[in-house]
Amino acid sequence: MAGDDMFNLLSLIFRYFFILIIYLFILGIIRLIYFDIKSMSDVMDHYPYLKLINRKDQLPFKIKEVYTLEDSMTIGRKKENDVTINDPYVSNEHLEITLDEEEYFVEDLDSANGTYLNGDRIMDIIKLKNGDRIKFGQVEFLYVRND
Repeated sequence: MAGDDMFNLLSLIFRYFFILIIYLFILGIIRLIYFDIKSMSDVMDHYPYLKLINRKDQLPFKIKEVYTLEDSMTIGRKKENDVTINDPYVSNEHLEITLDEEEYFVEDLDSANGTYLNGDRIMDIIKLKNGDRIKFGQVEFLYVRND
């Protein structure tokens, strides 16, 4: 009889311990989600920005999900660019996004594989509009500007 009481007590202790571990795990996940959302809202205060449309885990290289736009920024494979993307289909100096009179413009820098805006290859400097999709190499970004 004493053995059964000891077994029941240990069983009860392990059950509550296991439940505590599950709650701590869920709390940790909620905390990560909170910090992820908080960091996104910090970026969204600095409009405009480029938001990665691709799933990050399906790309064979590292890339950030959000890039805040500066007055002028170049994107390409070389480290000298403002944004470096180690995609083999991206040229060393692939494209440039510039601010002119409160509007952003995208220009392909004679890249080998081209830059596409909303599915069409760009051949000239094009003014960006909120919601435009910019695709080059294996990546596609959404241009976000909330005025």
